[in-house]
Amino acid sequence: MQYRNFGTLDWQVSALGFGCMRFPTGGQDPKEIDEPEAARMLRYAIDQGVNYLDTAYPYHGGRSESFVGEALRDGYREKVRLATKLPSWKVETSADFDRYLNEQLERLQTGHIDFYLLHALKKKWWYTLRDLGVREWAEGAMADGRIGHLGFSFHDEYEVFEEIVDSYDWTLCQIQYNYMDIEHQAGTRGLRYAASKGLAVVIMEPLLGGRLVAPPESIQALWDTAAQERSPVAWALHWLWQQPEVSVVLSGMSTFEQVEQNVVVAASAMVGGLKPEELALVDRVRDAYQELCPIPCTQCGYCMPCPNEVDIPRNFEAYNQGRMYEKPDLARRSYEWISEENRASACVQCGECEEKCPQRIPISEWMGRVHEVLGEGQPYPCALP
Repeated sequence: MQYRNFGTLDWQVSALGFGCMRFPTGGQDPKEIDEPEAARMLRYAIDQGVNYLDTAYPYHGGRSESFVGEALRDGYREKVRLATKLPSWKVETSADFDRYLNEQLERLQTGHIDFYLLHALKKKWWYTLRDLGVREWAEGAMADGRIGHLGFSFHDEYEVFEEIVDSYDWTLCQIQYNYMDIEHQAGTRGLRYAASKGLAVVIMEPLLGGRLVAPPESIQALWDTAAQERSPVAWALHWLWQQPEVSVVLSGMSTFEQVEQNVVVAASAMVGGLKPEELALVDRVRDAYQELCPIPCTQCGYCMPCPNEVDIPRNFEAYNQGRMYEKPDLARRSYEWISEENRASACVQCGECEEKCPQRIPISEWMGRVHEVLGEGQPYPCALP
């Protein structure tokens, strides 16, 4: 296992971290963790040098923390740094800070959480937590030993990210980042900005929720041109480890085989590990994926707000990703996560958005197609007829 600096702390983190959101289950219910197999996976990873575990209050329907607490018995808790997260969207009063933290300590069977993150910060949730005094509360929790260090995970626009970074002396941040998300959310700019401020940067979704694992034939053909053979997973992980600002890359592993493979890949994780021609190949792969994108939406947001509350860019993003990565089921799941009143099905085809769209996208027509494919399960076309 390779190790890297973790912000300004006098501690080295394993290049590969274990994300505790996708353990194997016995069925469709996420709460039904296959505990013997998941424990075998987790302990094997730790035995191979993984020393950073990441969980959160809602993972596996609220079961992840309790399972991790059990799996870290027999001395394994002392071998790792443990991260979990405050469920930001559930906090209503300042009393909730202690209530959730104490519940999580009990679930995890520990008196101390090494890294406590404010989960999935967006502008609205950050302002709520800030105004309720979360920073001052966290200082007290660190003073009494329940928390080691404070951080946040993030899902919003870059400007919000920079504002949050500048608002407190954080130890770490966690961002969604991969070779396709260089300009999405925090992106490369956010990675470098946070690192320049001394924050450790934890990477989530390095494989874009599994979308980069089994690429379409045209994309695989590009990977096959490389002088050194690597799996699509290895390409994605090495592209991240190439960057010195990346502290640790989380992988939400679901099978023992995935753990074994990722541990092997992490053994050669290093800054500057990819040659210039290999980095150029990743750029070509990104461009090729973008060429598979059927709706030329740039996420500029000029079409918003919709008078009928449709989240136009988010609907387009879900549709495009299903086509680009040939993962329609994942796209339909993303569509389900959009609030019903914000889905494409709520479009009344008023046309107001089309007057504002710089790309001249026939948005009203596309909204109907998006719902047919993602909401009603019809097959994917490449474009409007």
